Amino acid sequence: MMEINTYDKSNTAKKDFMDKHTPFITCKDSAKKGETIEIKITLGEETAHPDDFNHYISSVSLFAGQKLLAKAEFMAGYLGNEAGHVSVTFHLVATKNLKLSAQAYCTTHGTWESETKEVEVN
Repeated sequence: MMEINTYDKSNTAKKDFMDKHTPFITCKDSAKKGETIEIKITLGEETAHPDDFNHYISSVSLFAGQKLLAKAEFMAGYLGNEAGHVSVTFHLVATKNLKLSAQAYCTTHGTWESETKEVEVN
């Protein structure tokens, strides 16, 4: 079974390592039913991730619970072969309350998952 990594805030020794791999979700906390909401997923709040031929972020996926809603795939060189923050924005029509999470796949360090972001739809 595939291991899924998460950001461990108590592990200060590996803060930069965890930060550059962890997806962070930014979106509204609530929406009206039928409204299109913007969901931005960024890797790393502070530390940039490498973009080398053998070490890069190859995908970012958005989930509602266990259901895959959207996925973006990237090739090495997406960030100009320079360290940077991978960022993707998805647009979703809100129909019910959501428990969103994101996963990112690093070609060297595997799958990383965000904290859950709840969106109330009324």
